[in-house]
Amino acid sequence: MKAADYISKYIEHRGVSHVFELVGGMITFLLDSLHQQTKIGIVSMHHEQGAGFAAEGYGRITGVPGVAMATSGPGATNLLTAIGSCYFDSTPAVFITGQVNRHEQKGDRAIRQLGFQETDIVAMAKPVTKAAWLVNDPNDLPRMLEEAFDLASSGRPGPVLIDVPMDVQRAEITDLSRLDSVRPQKAMEPSNPKAAEFWDGFKKDLAVAKRPLILAGGGIRSSLATESFRSLTSGLGIPVAYSLMAVDVLPSDDPLRVGLIGSYGNRWANIALAESDLLLVLGSRLDVRQTGADTDGFKEGRTIYHVDCEAGEMNNRVSGCIALVSELDTFLEQAIATPPKSSTKPEWNARISELKNQWPDTAEFRGGTGINPNELMHRLSDVSNAAAAYVLDVGQHQMWGAQSIDLRSHQRLLTSGGMGAMGFALPAAIGACLGARSAPVVVVAGDGGFQLNLQELQTIVRLQLPIKIIVVNNKCHGMVRQFQESYFHGRYQSTLWGYTTPSFSRLAEAYGIASAFVEETSGLATALEKCWENPAAPFLLEVGIATETNAYPKMAFGLPISQMEPLAKPVEMEGT
Repeated sequence: MKAADYISKYIEHRGVSHVFELVGGMITFLLDSLHQQTKIGIVSMHHEQGAGFAAEGYGRITGVPGVAMATSGPGATNLLTAIGSCYFDSTPAVFITGQVNRHEQKGDRAIRQLGFQETDIVAMAKPVTKAAWLVNDPNDLPRMLEEAFDLASSGRPGPVLIDVPMDVQRAEITDLSRLDSVRPQKAMEPSNPKAAEFWDGFKKDLAVAKRPLILAGGGIRSSLATESFRSLTSGLGIPVAYSLMAVDVLPSDDPLRVGLIGSYGNRWANIALAESDLLLVLGSRLDVRQTGADTDGFKEGRTIYHVDCEAGEMNNRVSGCIALVSELDTFLEQAIATPPKSSTKPEWNARISELKNQWPDTAEFRGGTGINPNELMHRLSDVSNAAAAYVLDVGQHQMWGAQSIDLRSHQRLLTSGGMGAMGFALPAAIGACLGARSAPVVVVAGDGGFQLNLQELQTIVRLQLPIKIIVVNNKCHGMVRQFQESYFHGRYQSTLWGYTTPSFSRLAEAYGIASAFVEETSGLATALEKCWENPAAPFLLEVGIATETNAYPKMAFGLPISQMEPLAKPVEMEGT
């Protein structure tokens, strides 16, 4: 069998329904084989970064590795941002790049390039992949493909890259055994005494704790352990706060769901975390945007139990944690099997309710006019029950969405966390929509990030995907503008000065997408209802908000996590 045919059939064998790509000379054999040999949907994007983000959205929704393809040279390098995003956010993905023929590669020659568009993408991708390989021997291809898919999904998931020279794509593969093998289900790691000892210790501390709290991280979703997590929390009765990557681990109406913690966390959730005396951290890295710079203050006054699959994350920034290195799905199953006695703390639950009532998210809107962004997110949630997922781009709107979108039990929330890549949402929504069998998906983007990959509107039109797009337009790069307001005395170079936006509603019309524009609160309900007049069709709603609107609350860096702007002022410089 021709190698290109083998690659295509193997991708189908692994349960991949769609492949995302931008055509180029070095992948023409692969695309022709996908078309002729499989039933896989070939999704032609308009930028390789878009293809990569679409594969990420697909992998996040399905748990099956997303697949993106690109040609050599600029095609391959354009994938790197999406590859890095998959790596930092633990998304299973396999990236396949075409490479020039083996005889056109420079090898050890003291030259920069031999073949046209020859580029060593393997060397570039290695720091942000679980593995990156160049296929020099066609006989290695079956093993490499199998290892790539297995590696992408195992342990802490992530991307793998395979670079396939064009002459290798045309070579014959004789070992077809892996195309017929039955894929085993993911084997759960065996229970271990350390996990039992860890859990027994936590249960003893829980029995005497007055203010216990669970901090849920993105590892719960990436380990496909959400149902086990929900079962455990229901049995324990312990309130659950969550990081940006775990907003969707519990539905908004779950009585145990506290709120978002971190740099732009719900004020009440950060205060609850600061007041807790026992913290169980599940699948969270405890990075600076969760704890703030004051790690001593973060750990002071509480015992922290921490479960993660990567040993290097333990006692990294926040030291003194009682740590367990374990796959989360395995740990949660063990924990469910040996639950503690009733651990509900009525006084603690009442305190958290008091904090929520004292610091509502919609009251954080200060000093601006027009539409309240947190109110916008609640109203968007009210009309979007049919959505399978919300996909947030990166910026202030991302924080408002994470603070205030009300999620049903069936809904996901996807965003670019570790990479924080503007331009993520629109292409990722395409992958998520197709991974969810064309169920509706809602995009929330800012005007800045939306302009990075707006060309993918054409992909949405061509496929007629039911993607509802909310562009929050404050006519600036708002998050960095807010940073400049705090630290640069209002010198707004490149965020407000030297930056402009088009009419996004008119732009949508140019692509053939129905649209509307709203900038007054009085018109918001009608505008949001228009999004869903035809649930099966795309729609773009441009929401104009005041340029000076800031995302609050915001952690006051250098102070404890409970101290947040604008009521407190930072004493240290932070990243935006």
